[in-house]
Amino acid sequence: MADNRAIGIFDSGIGGLTVVKRVEQLLSGEDIIYFGDTARVPYGTKSNSTVIEYSIQNTIYLMQKNVKMIVVACNTASSVAMDTLRKYFNVPFISMIEPGSDFALRETKNRRIGVVGTNATINNKAYSKDLLKKNGDLYVVEKSCPLFVPLAEEGWLDHNATEIIAKEYLSKLTEKDIDTLILGCTHYPVLTEIIQRVVGENVKLIDSGFASSHKVKEYLTTHDMLNEKAVNGKHDFFVSDVPSKFKEIAERFLGREVENLQKIDVEHLVRH
Repeated sequence: MADNRAIGIFDSGIGGLTVVKRVEQLLSGEDIIYFGDTARVPYGTKSNSTVIEYSIQNTIYLMQKNVKMIVVACNTASSVAMDTLRKYFNVPFISMIEPGSDFALRETKNRRIGVVGTNATINNKAYSKDLLKKNGDLYVVEKSCPLFVPLAEEGWLDHNATEIIAKEYLSKLTEKDIDTLILGCTHYPVLTEIIQRVVGENVKLIDSGFASSHKVKEYLTTHDMLNEKAVNGKHDFFVSDVPSKFKEIAERFLGREVENLQKIDVEHLVRH
């Protein structure tokens, strides 16, 4: 009982490509259809109701592609839209929040966990709520780091300015003696090297995209839904806008060339 349909993945923009990369690495035979809502990015500064509305539209678009599962590769959408999506759509969903929390709980030794993310993810306390629901004996400290997104997209991965900003953001977490830090935004893994340097080698970084890719594999395996083809999967990329430098940024995030890229009219989403 294999299922050779594609895995659907959506994000507010480009950051979700770091999740695509993780799924590719773990499940090379799976077909992937990615949708990045680049015309309406960022989601992290928008109201919860708007993020839910956009997430519904993105899901409808992927459902029309007959996907077997949807990965919400956006921490903001994961933090506010999952209950609504699971209520209205009959397809398995994997979010960023729960898998990231589970990995952090397994890694922490002193039960002091830090979380960094967009304003929306942090303001909604998505990770702290999930962590404390699973283990009430935790200390969780969260910090929004909005400047990390443009720095990642600019490619300033080892720049003095990035290190200065990282120290400004992360000192508020390291002074709390955390031993685990959740990267609660899909852009942030691109900055792993500099973040690790600032927080120190004793702090374990949790890539929520890496964690979610393992949840994808676990779900598909236990439900006999893996693609049985022996060849590498086909990957199609759809975006609602092609901003300047998109291909350059996308290829940096994926670590390879981007092919099969198509732009769709955002009105197509709204009509549905």
